[in-house]
Formats: sequence, C-alpha cells, structure tokens
Amino acid sequence: MALKLPFSTYEPISWIQSAFTATSAVTVTGLDVVDTGSVFTPFGQGVIALLIQLGNKVGFIQKTVTKAAFNQTDTSTLVNTAKSVLLFALIVESISVVILTLYWLPEMGLQKSFFHALFYTISAFNNAGFALSPNSLMQYVEDPVVNLTITGLFIIGGLGFTVLMDLYKSKRWAKLSPYSKLMLISTVIINVIALLLIYVIEYDNPKTLQPLSEIGKWLAAWFQAVTPRTAGFNTIAIEELKNASTALTIMLMFIGGGSLSTASGIKVVTFIVLILATYSYLRRDKGVTVLRREIDKESVYKALALTIISAGVTWLAIFTLLVVEDAPFLDIAFEAVSALGTVGLSRGLTSSLSPLGEFIIMFLMFMGRIGPLTIAYFLASPRTKKLRYPSAQLSIG
Repeated sequence: MALKLPFSTYEPISWIQSAFTATSAVTVTGLDVVDTGSVFTPFGQGVIALLIQLGNKVGFIQKTVTKAAFNQTDTSTLVNTAKSVLLFALIVESISVVILTLYWLPEMGLQKSFFHALFYTISAFNNAGFALSPNSLMQYVEDPVVNLTITGLFIIGGLGFTVLMDLYKSKRWAKLSPYSKLMLISTVIINVIALLLIYVIEYDNPKTLQPLSEIGKWLAAWFQAVTPRTAGFNTIAIEELKNASTALTIMLMFIGGGSLSTASGIKVVTFIVLILATYSYLRRDKGVTVLRREIDKESVYKALALTIISAGVTWLAIFTLLVVEDAPFLDIAFEAVSALGTVGLSRGLTSSLSPLGEFIIMFLMFMGRIGPLTIAYFLASPRTKKLRYPSAQLSIG
C-alpha cells in the first residue's frame, strides 16, 4: 500500500507493479519491474529499504530450526545469542555505511552519499540486490572500494544465522561446529572455483571483461562469482555473459547460501552433502563422513528431499512461464531460478513480463523465501513408524 502513495513515486505505477516490488523487497530478492532509482522517490526507496529489513527478521520457524540446530531448550539462551548476532550485524552495517558515505561524499554530497550508503548497505547485507541505478553497480566495475565493501556485506549476510552465532560463541576454529566449518570451507571453495571459471570464460568477451584493466577483470570476475548465490547486484551486463557463464550462474543461484541466511536456494551444505553422499557410494563406504564426523542418514535424506522439491518447483515454473511468456528459454530459466533462489539477477526479462508472468515470479519469490525453511521444519519432526516392511532390492540406473 505504501508504495502506491502519490509521494512514493515520481510517476504512477500499477497495483501489480507495487505488489511485485513489495514482494521482491520482503523476500529480499531484488527483481524489479520498474527502476527503483528513477521511479520511486526517496520516501518510496526508504519504504523498500524498510521492507528489506523486515523481510530479514527471524520468525518463529527460523527460531525453532535454530534451536534444534544447537540443541537449545532454553529459549532465553537462544534470544540472548540472537541479540548478540543482531548487534554484530548492526556493527557491520554501520561500518559499511561510514565507508561508503565517506567514499561517495566528494561525488554526491553528504545527504545523498549517506542515503546511498545506507540503502546499498541494507540491500547488500540482507542479500536483496535492490539498486538505485538501472545498471545496478556497473559504473563501479573497476572500483575496489565499492566492489569489496558490497561483496563483503552479502557474503557475511549469506553465511547464515547459525554460522554467525557459532562464530560469536566459539571465536576459535577448533571450537566451531562441523556445520560451521563445512559452510565456511565450502563457501571459500565455491567462490574461488566460480571466480576462476568466470575469469577464464569471460576474459576475451568484448561485452564483459575484455575492455577492463587486469585488476578490473579480477574485480568484475570476483563480483560476478559471488553475487549469484546471494545478492543480485551486478557490475557487468548479465545478458552479455557467454552461455557457459550463464549456465554457471544458474547453478550458483540454485545452490544459494547458508541455512538461516537471507539467501535461499537449496543451500551450500545441502549441495555438499549430496556430493559427499555420491562419493561415499562410489567408494562403497557404509556412511557419509566429513571433517572426521559421520553425517546422519536423516540429514542425507533431507538434503535429497530439498533438492528434488526445489528442482521440481523450478521445472514446473519454467514450463509454466514458457507457456505464458514469449521469451527465449534461457531467459525464462534464468529468471525462474533467480526468483526461487531470491537472488535478483535478470537477463532483462522482468520488466517485460505479462501480469500472469509477474504473479508466477512473485509466487516463486515467496516459495524461495519460506519454502526451504518450512520444508526443513516439517522434515525435522519425524513420525514414529508402527510397522516395518521387508526390504526389497530395486534396479537403479
């Protein structure tokens, strides 16, 4: 409703455009059907920033899952730890606002630089991807301060509530939980592999990396490598990426970030568990192990269930969009995975969607934001079987 107020926009927008923008903000996605910087007034932009913050609040289901993850039965302990993490988040965001305000001060002046710094900090730390420019952050493609500050924000935000709590409590690597260690190691490995692949694939692309300096190439490759799993900002034109880079980006968006983070997707650890389970099967191991710990079968089943459900929803969404939209398959597949992963990257399809297509994308954004957590919550409550049946061997593959 607030985004439809006359003083929220410079020009009238439809109800569905307002609803789409609000949905994208609350689900911390970042897809938009109108340009945030030119269509919305500072008041409207402030409403979007507020919706992003509200969308990042920890709900009842998230607290329940977090308590289960730490085996905490004392609610006060959970609340106190959560307060510490929120304080940490406030400190990180404050540092970012100061850095970006001072950096943009000569260019924009105090008021505008502070507003831009605050908006981009909220958007980046909450993994939303909303930008005040129609080209996102492309004008800063070779700017190390903006690149490193923004990527640092959404990487920290994408690690997840669980890891941040563990880091606060443990403070030492040896005392971290196996999940936190696996999440941190996996994040580094995935980011480095993606960085190298983007750099090599796009190196000679005249529409992305080729015109840039050597440092600019690495900065742009780094930004494009880490943004698909969480944020949705971009410093190079997404629609100009080579097909191989686009396919890699889709895969990264599907994987997503950490559990209980503002990122969605199937989650990094889910992806790693599936790889480890496959590797263990090929080695004929009796169990799945990582970091000298054996992963319980329920976690493996849960990872498999979440992946299949996410893949099924993605396929159904792509098929439906292909029916209702007259657009290339790659653009539609990219848009659907971006929405379900609440990433916010687009190949330019969002603004040309039909009303039905916009509703489908809105559904995907809601599904991506609450679906995996809701599914995990129900899967974490196993029912006791009263009957057991004889085993059977099936032909697989």
